[in-house]
Amino acid sequence: MLTIGVAVPVPEPWGEQLRSHRAAFGDPAARTVPTHVTLLPPQQTDGDLDTVYERLSEAAAEHRPYRIHLRGTGTFRPISPVVFVAVAEGISPTELLAKSVRAGLLKGDLEFPYHPHVTVAHHLDDEALDRAFDELAEFECTFDVTAFSLYVHDERDGWITHREFAL
Repeated sequence: MLTIGVAVPVPEPWGEQLRSHRAAFGDPAARTVPTHVTLLPPQQTDGDLDTVYERLSEAAAEHRPYRIHLRGTGTFRPISPVVFVAVAEGISPTELLAKSVRAGLLKGDLEFPYHPHVTVAHHLDDEALDRAFDELAEFECTFDVTAFSLYVHDERDGWITHREFAL
């Protein structure tokens, strides 16, 4: 069995900048989780990736490149202990892309309604979550989404980019 996930990676220099902040807030996931906007949350697969490749290739062919503008912070508290950088532009195309990616690959229902974002602090104490919310409140960047990535989880190294799919 393999655990896979699909996401839009946040390009450099912003990906590493946000990952460094996440580590500074004390989030251990910073070491093993690349900075991203999730399209498909972690899913178990039998290891035969041909069907996954086919579905993701179809999804990529259905969408055109678009722009994401990340700006400011938000939180899912008190429902979930998460602080994130908000997607200010590109919400609708990301939602549509996520819907296409999940078709045929999502097993079961999502735990929460889908809301595109970039997690910067997760499962930390309130003080660390407050700090993340405040310190990144002025964060801003813009980038073009021309592809998304399939990630495979490795027990030692975390989430590894396995393949990209161009829009």
